[in-house]
Amino acid sequence: MIQIAEVFSPQQESLARMVKQCGVEHVVAMINLRPKEGASDDEQPWSYESLARVDEEYNEAGFEMAVIESRPPMHKTKLGLDGRDEEIEVICEFIRNMGRVGIPCWCPEFMAGGVQVLRTSTDIVSRGGALVTGYDHAIMSKEPLTEYGEVSEDKMWSNLEYFLERVVPVAETADVKLAMHPDDPPLSPIRGIARIMSSVDNYQRMIDLVPSAHNGVALCQGNFGLMTNDLPAAIRRFGADDKIHFVHFRDVRGTNRKFEETFHDDGQTDMYACMKAYKDIGYEGVCRPDHVPTMEGDDNDRPMYSSIGRLFAIGYLKGLQESVYRT
Repeated sequence: MIQIAEVFSPQQESLARMVKQCGVEHVVAMINLRPKEGASDDEQPWSYESLARVDEEYNEAGFEMAVIESRPPMHKTKLGLDGRDEEIEVICEFIRNMGRVGIPCWCPEFMAGGVQVLRTSTDIVSRGGALVTGYDHAIMSKEPLTEYGEVSEDKMWSNLEYFLERVVPVAETADVKLAMHPDDPPLSPIRGIARIMSSVDNYQRMIDLVPSAHNGVALCQGNFGLMTNDLPAAIRRFGADDKIHFVHFRDVRGTNRKFEETFHDDGQTDMYACMKAYKDIGYEGVCRPDHVPTMEGDDNDRPMYSSIGRLFAIGYLKGLQESVYRT
């Protein structure tokens, strides 16, 4: 059975209590992994000591840390710039320490040049006046190239292979599964920079670059739902080889060039069919609701991460889980 989780930092104590009251026992950690200038090795946020402290904080709040979704700096790694070997060594040390603490999964991503999760609107009026985010490539296409100019898909594939060849063996030794997150939106290029984690076939290519039980997929349904018209089939495709290591449960309406996010029960995806697919493949990993609308009573300071919206999403996800797994 899937393990329902929510994402929050140890400092979000009120949200943690609400999530706990909903019956959630697993947490996806969001922690600051930027280097601390002048700090000793054991004071850096990726050190064993630092990760163990965070793990203890979550445990004291009643949660098991199942995934880390934060990433140490990877800017040079993604673009193949001087200094990437130093970045990769920090990442390897981070993964080793995750293994020592007992944190089983890390969720990297490979969106380069500061062109990462992109939205052109954060206040689209949705059901009942709730606010959702959206993307319109007609707007984004007017933006200039980044300072890195044009970066080809071939270059990005070469950089990804370089990264995986060095990181996957460390993950195997540490017994930490890697769950690569899709490009959001899954569209290439944007502002001149190729985005290679943007199709189902490209995900298979990524898996085949460095074959390993520890090299796998973060199946973010919102993004994968824009890559294919048959999301349950994609779940079964990757699940057949046990390559789904982490799931983001969310939905959208539209195409990869123009879409808006939705309530989990109001998008274009058959969410029941997706849940059934997870059951059929025997997926027992972490699934967290993602990118929720801002609902009445919440402000829109953090679009996609409204507290009340999360509670609705958890309830919907738990209802789907019970309806599918009890049949």
